[in-house]
Amino acid sequence: MDIFVQQVINGLVLGSMYAIIALGYTMVYGILGIINFAHGDILMIGAMVAYTTVNLLQHHFPHLGNVPIVLISLVISATVCAMVGFTIEKVAYRPLRGAPRLAPLLTAIGMSITLETIAMVVWSPDPLPFPQLLPTDPLNVIAQTDTSIGAVISGTEITIIVTAFLVMGGLLLLVHKTKLGRAMRAIAENPNNASLMGVSPNFVISATFMIGSALAALAGLMMALEYGHVHFYMGFIPGLKAFTAAVLGGIGNLGGAMVGGIVLGLIEQLGAGYIGGLTHGVFGSNYQDVFAFIVLIIVLVFRPSGLLGERVADRA
Repeated sequence: MDIFVQQVINGLVLGSMYAIIALGYTMVYGILGIINFAHGDILMIGAMVAYTTVNLLQHHFPHLGNVPIVLISLVISATVCAMVGFTIEKVAYRPLRGAPRLAPLLTAIGMSITLETIAMVVWSPDPLPFPQLLPTDPLNVIAQTDTSIGAVISGTEITIIVTAFLVMGGLLLLVHKTKLGRAMRAIAENPNNASLMGVSPNFVISATFMIGSALAALAGLMMALEYGHVHFYMGFIPGLKAFTAAVLGGIGNLGGAMVGGIVLGLIEQLGAGYIGGLTHGVFGSNYQDVFAFIVLIIVLVFRPSGLLGERVADRA
């Protein structure tokens, strides 16, 4: 039981990060109907900017507390990533509106490689250590006994899970209760009619990219705090898995992105925890990445609309 609980905790932490990344995918798809495969590398840029900000703050303001450092680095990295998302949309995607679906896909791959190259040149091709700013002392969920190893969770992991659910709630309020959210739903449903009613498609689409990119920065900071290092290639695999989570939950569905991320994280961690015993050591936990893509294949074959159903537009 303690092993099972520990794997569930690990799955919730991992799934929370996937969910936040998947929200950016699903917002863009819901309005434009395209997949921004550069989204994972925007996450990486956010983590790298946070790394630089944290080191500068610790050097110039050594008496500043860890929580203010985290908050300041989040604001700066989210702002930078929002600007990156705005630039990518304006330069790479806006000229291709109405083009065949393959064109934006190839452009996204090109932007992904460009961002990775820029990060490699500006920072380093080697992993960089990220300071531990949040509590890492384990809190017992199931205490260790003579017959069990117990189950623990750290303050950093609690922060990640709580933040993910708060972000999800805030995003739902934004989409369903604000003027900008109403405009997003109008553009997603019919951009021509929405523009006739005074809604600016360019403004709404740019705002969507900026919000999604800011969420990617948050996910990048979470990953840096959890794993303790940043790397120019750190966004590629999580980006693919978050896309899988968005498809699993129902691409274009905000609630589906959250559910898909949590479910995928649980599947990965439970699979990694038990595959060794089930296969008598033939496969180990290093095969956990396989589970995400097995899930993607199964969903595309048996339920292409996802767990909660694809929803590209709601009536505004």
